[in-house]
Amino acid sequence: MIDVRALVVSYGAATALEHVTLSVGKGEMVALLGPNGAGKSTLANTLAGLLKPASGTVEVGGRLALIPEGRQLFPDLSVEDNLMLGGWRSGERDPSFVYELLPRLAEIRRRRAGVLSGGEQQMVAFGRALMSRPSVLVVDELSLGLAPNVVTDLAEHLAALNRSQGLTVLLIEQNARLAFDLCGRAYVLESSRIVAEGDCAELAEDPKVAGAYLGGAIT
Repeated sequence: MIDVRALVVSYGAATALEHVTLSVGKGEMVALLGPNGAGKSTLANTLAGLLKPASGTVEVGGRLALIPEGRQLFPDLSVEDNLMLGGWRSGERDPSFVYELLPRLAEIRRRRAGVLSGGEQQMVAFGRALMSRPSVLVVDELSLGLAPNVVTDLAEHLAALNRSQGLTVLLIEQNARLAFDLCGRAYVLESSRIVAEGDCAELAEDPKVAGAYLGGAIT
């Protein structure tokens, strides 16, 4: 569903992604780990069509929706209006299925998005993406700035969608424990390059990966 080959993305003279290759199969949940500035959001924005590659190829099978880092809601609009904007391209005008998945949004649907808590805003961003009826979901920093219980709740919803609807997910995260718990495979992006890839269980035992992302000792 996602096939990236030898991707190069630049900002002027600065290279943000250098010959990045990765893939996500239909129905898979795959993680992309890396520190700040590694190029993770650049990859997400390129997949979403917001950035153009300098070279390489990007292929996406089906409709892709992005939950961007920082949520990027319309703060003066209501929760429901933000959701409705998510359905603009798909023609979806009924958010009831989102309210079934995320009942809290039904309770606060008339509130302005700008007055919500961080967790509630992330739920809105989640629901807005689902309103586009995607077959591929790219989640950029699900856990950023959120309390652990909120992250757990959102992660459970994401896993449930993957199981019940076969939603393909690329989870971009700094929280490696969360990513490894949710996903079967992972890539590690550092300094614009993929430096490791494989099954999450195997990567968790790699001394360098564990040392950098799981608090283990680097050997």
